[in-house]
This record gives sequence, structure tokens and C-alpha cells, in this order.
Amino acid sequence: MTGTSATSLSLSGHQLWRRTRGLLLAVLLLVIAGITMAALRSGDHRGALDPRSADPVGSRAVAELLTAQGVSVRVTTTVGDASAAVGEDVTLLVTDPDLLTTSQQRTLAAATASSGGRTVLLAPGLPSLGILAPGVTAETAARVSARAPGCAYPPAVRAGDALLGGERYRTAAPGADECYDADGLPTLLRTDSPGGGDTVLLGASDLLHNEHLDEHGNASLALQLLGSRPELVWYMPSLDDPAASGADGEAPGPESGGERSFLDLIPSGWLWGTLQLAIAAVLAAVWRARRLGPLVTERLPVAVRASEATEGRARLYHKTNARDRAASSLRSAARARIAPQLGVSLSGAHTPAVLLPAVSARLDRPERDVHDLLFGPTPADDTALVLLADHLDALEREVRTA
Repeated sequence: MTGTSATSLSLSGHQLWRRTRGLLLAVLLLVIAGITMAALRSGDHRGALDPRSADPVGSRAVAELLTAQGVSVRVTTTVGDASAAVGEDVTLLVTDPDLLTTSQQRTLAAATASSGGRTVLLAPGLPSLGILAPGVTAETAARVSARAPGCAYPPAVRAGDALLGGERYRTAAPGADECYDADGLPTLLRTDSPGGGDTVLLGASDLLHNEHLDEHGNASLALQLLGSRPELVWYMPSLDDPAASGADGEAPGPESGGERSFLDLIPSGWLWGTLQLAIAAVLAAVWRARRLGPLVTERLPVAVRASEATEGRARLYHKTNARDRAASSLRSAARARIAPQLGVSLSGAHTPAVLLPAVSARLDRPERDVHDLLFGPTPADDTALVLLADHLDALEREVRTA
């Protein structure tokens, strides 16, 4: 061979592409994922029930309608600002009452009890009803769907059918308005407050979403409930609120003021970061994993004699005590050599029903003896393996001379 000839150590363009295509694919997927996430997060995407959000689950549409009617809409994320803003001419909307800690609920309840204004609670459950709506209990939630008012409460009568459901409420308070029944219990409940105002409980917040506001009487009901006062304070509880730190001795919790879990202490966005790292790890594992494909012939850099290759394989069989593989190889080769001399095709050389009758007829030997020799069990030791090789050689000589 010359010094310029190709060897198995040199990489062709195709081999180089096969080795690097996994890495390039991983990089491309990461770039696409980054662009997709950036596109999804771009623009005005503040979240559900945010009056500044134009997302399908945002509430920008109802906020703009209220503003057009002369209602001042103010957004706050702290219980201190929300409590300070309540008054006789103010409607306080709490988007997630169950997120408030016990101390936050007490602060808010004390501020609204004598304010004379309106408080609207969206889907309050057992964790918040005991303080924010005393005397009201929540039952099993119902499916959200278009429901008829079924009551004499004027805003509900004027709005007609609306998208309600979710939490169902039960109360014995006198003068309460119970509307939009689901299985006998209201999903809209209005009760009078001690200070002259009132509290409205909505079992579901879907009617305030941008995507549902123009359906049924959702817009009419939303504007009447939230626009009855000149000012609307849109309170969106947040874990970043300093009052949620439990400074007054009450430990914050997601439901009833219990201790915060480890996941509550992790900054938002950790889930997306973990997901991206997991995808990157899987792609790296796929790229670096050993893949077993079809055998590929290569030009060897040196010539190896057949006898050396045979001896090398024999040593490997001997080192691993693979007498079964060695015996199978010897018998298979012997059958392939004697079959043409007996007029048997190569496909029938390894079938006892085809080969054995031909050998017995040529040599006049019992089929059982020939079967044990050509298709018998694995030799018990190395001596038996050597003896098998000798008997196979003798059988081939007999077939040739017969």
C-alpha cells in the first residue's frame, strides 16, 4: 500500500457529518425553543385576570369597557394598598382570595367591613370564606357553562344567561341574592356587609376573560358588578407582597396560612429552566450514545493471513470458554463443505431432515451417529471439542472418497 492511500483511520465527509449531526440538531432545537419562548413571552402577557393583559385569559377588555364608562381602574398587588384604597365609592375585586394568608385575609376583612363599598371575590373557597365571607360555605364545584339567572337580583336579570359555575355556595344570611344555580346551589352570591356595603362571590372567573366577555350576558354582568362605583381597585394577590412574609407571627401558606413549601420559595421560571436543561441532557445523551448499525466493510491498513485470523478467533473462544460457539462453527463449516459433494443445496445443508439421509446413504452409517456428529450437543470440555474436530475431518474425508 502507498502512503497516500485511504485507511480506516481517516474520516470521510459522510462520516464527519454523521458524527456531528446530533450536536447540530441539538443546537438547532435549542435555538428554536429559545425563539419560541421569546415569542410567547413577548408583548403584553401579564397573566390570567390581569386588566392589562390582552391574552385570552386576561381581562383587558372588561377594564377598557369600565374605563370608557368613567370608572377608574387601579391595579394593586399588595394587601396594604388594597386595604388603604377601599371606601364607599370603591369596588374591590380580589382575583385569588385563596392565595391570601390568614393575616392578609384579616387585614382585608377589617378594612372592608365598615367601608360601605363593594367587595367582589372570584372563586373563593374554604381557605378564605371563613374570614372574607363569614357565614358562607363552599360545596363541590360544578362545571362552568352558560346558566340562567334564576333570581330577582337586578344585575343578573338584566344580564340574562352568563358563563358561570365552579364553586357553589350555601348561606343562611337574610337578604342574600342567590343566582345562577348549579344543582340547587348558587354560583353567584351577594350578601350585605355590616358597614352598609355588600360582598359578591363568583364561583368562576371565566366571564371576565377576554375570550368569553362577548359571549351571552357576560359583559353586562361584569360591568354591572364591577362598575357600580366610580373607582375599581383590581387586587391581584402576589407572593411578593411583604405582608405575605408572616411578620405578624402568621406563617404564609397557599391555602389556610400554613408554612410555605420548598417549591413556594423557588423563584418563578424555575420550571422552564429545568425543562430546558432536561431537554438538553436528553439530546446530549442521544448524540453521544452508542448506536449499533449495520456492519460496514473497511479497507484494512495491513493484510492479515486467514490462518492468523482463524487462530485469533480460536484464542478468543478458548479464553471465554465458548465451546458452544466453537462447536457450532466447526459443525456449520463441515456441513457446508460436504453438502455439495452429496448433491444437497446449501440451504438444506443445515436441515437435519435433508442432510442426514444423504450422508447415511453415501456412507452406509446410522443416521443417529451422523446426527450426533453434525447436529449434536455442545462438547463438555476442550478434549471433547478437539475430538469433535477430528471426527468432522474424518467424516469429510469419508464423503470425498465414497
